Amino acid sequence: MPIDKIRTVAVLGAGTMGAGIAHVFARSGYTVILRDVAQDVLDRALATISANLDREVKKGKIAAAAKPEILARIHATADAARLAEADFAVEAVPERLDLKRAVLAEADRILRPSVILASNTSSISIATLAAATSRPDRFIGMHFMNPVPVMELVEVVRAPATSEAALATTMDLARALGKTPVAVNDAPGFVANRVLMPMINEAAFAVMENVATPEAVDAVMKTGMNHPMGPLELADLIGIDVCVDILDVLEAGFHDAKYRACPLLRKMVAEGRLGRKSGRGFYKYGGV
Repeated sequence: MPIDKIRTVAVLGAGTMGAGIAHVFARSGYTVILRDVAQDVLDRALATISANLDREVKKGKIAAAAKPEILARIHATADAARLAEADFAVEAVPERLDLKRAVLAEADRILRPSVILASNTSSISIATLAAATSRPDRFIGMHFMNPVPVMELVEVVRAPATSEAALATTMDLARALGKTPVAVNDAPGFVANRVLMPMINEAAFAVMENVATPEAVDAVMKTGMNHPMGPLELADLIGIDVCVDILDVLEAGFHDAKYRACPLLRKMVAEGRLGRKSGRGFYKYGGV
C-alpha cells in the first residue's frame, strides 16, 4: 500500500517498545490502534505515553495543545477485530519466537491482504517470522531503537521475499515519523545488535573477571571512544534479559560460541536484575 494511503496504523503489543511506536505514529498524525491482550498493559502504555508527551511539551518539542490531540488518536484495545481497520501494522511483542509467530498469524488473518505487516524484532529472522503469515512479499522488519520517541534510527530489514514496494513504503513511512531509516538484509541480529551485543557481552566479561567496575568500563568507552552512553548503562536501558535473548539468537543463528552470553548476564537475569525496568542491573535506579 502506498504511503499516501496509510491513515491508520496497528501496533501489536503495548509494552515499552509498542508504547513508544504508538507515540511516534500518533505524534506524526496517524490514527493508532494499540492492541494488547491485557488491559493493565494498555493502561500503563497510555500513562507512559502521556508522561512522555508532558516531557516533550516541557522541552518545547510539541505545543501543550497538541498533547490531547495526540492521545485522542490512540485507540487502546484488546479486541483483535479492530486490526481490520489498519492500513499498516507493526508487531512489537517480546522477543520470543513462539509468541511473535502466534501474534503475527492472528494479525495476518484479520488485516486486509494489501496491508504491509512489519515486525519490530531486534534479532529474529524476518524470513522465519514471515513464514507465519500469508504475505511474505508484504512482510518486513521495522526495528525501532529504544527509547522510540527519542532515537533517530529505524533499521528496515528486508527478507528475500520482501517486495521492493514494501521496502519503499516502509522507508518512506519511517521518514514520515521523522526517523532515519537504514535498509539492511535479513541476518541474525541484523546490523545494530550484531555489532552492539558482542560489545555489551565483552563489557560484562570485563566486570565478571574483575578487570574493572561497571563505572570504569563505561567511563573508558564514553571518554575514550566518544560513546554517549557506556555499554553497561546501555545494557541496563535495553534490559539484561533482552540482551541475553538476542545473544542466544546470534549464537544459534551463526553457530558461533563467540556470541555465547556472559555467565554474569545470565546470573543477573536469574536474580531479577534486569536493568532500569526492575530498578537494578549493573546500576541501581529509583532508590532501589
